[in-house]
Amino acid sequence: MARQRRTHDPGDRAGQANHLDGVIPMNQRLTFSLPSWMSPFEQSWRGGGEATRMAFVIQAARRNVHERTGGPFAAAVFESDSGALVSLGVNLVTSEQLSMLHAEMVAIAFAQRRLGRRDLGRSDCPRLEIVTSVEPCAMCFGAIPWSGLRRVVSGATDADARAIGFDEGPKPRDWTRPLAERGIEVRTEVMRADAKSVLEEYARTGGVIYSPCDRH
Repeated sequence: MARQRRTHDPGDRAGQANHLDGVIPMNQRLTFSLPSWMSPFEQSWRGGGEATRMAFVIQAARRNVHERTGGPFAAAVFESDSGALVSLGVNLVTSEQLSMLHAEMVAIAFAQRRLGRRDLGRSDCPRLEIVTSVEPCAMCFGAIPWSGLRRVVSGATDADARAIGFDEGPKPRDWTRPLAERGIEVRTEVMRADAKSVLEEYARTGGVIYSPCDRH
């Protein structure tokens, strides 16, 4: 017989004891895991310029589709000058059932955790950029200036994502302008055709198109 997983009720004495002992009950913590293929994939990075970085990110997005570990999106944080890879993120919305786990959000979170700081734009540290296979949605657009990233490079467009059914949210049409006004450099449509092909493959092979914003 399979064991039933026990969750701690806030009023449960055992749960309270665990909390006092420094063990946080399951209903009071949030965790998520990266797919197992990602660690060796990250280690395969050998450096390169803008096009090489985008190709690497697009390859990660395609791998995420093939492995069925999430949506057709990937993003990575790099040191702008050296090209060192700080973190890689893929979309984990369907695999982890958490709507906030877009590729950019995952990449930013892991960059902050690995570097041990919330501000990725400190002047005494290497300049960081995010390379994303598709331009950021409304949520990720908002997260970029808050994170301190100084440069954004995107591949496929908002229209490309919407074309297969994704709702990108209420993002400004001229989304690059508010970022530029904050001193964040933006490059768009880098290797767009390659990035768009990942979206199209995802739709063609029956990938889940999740768009809760469509419900009224």
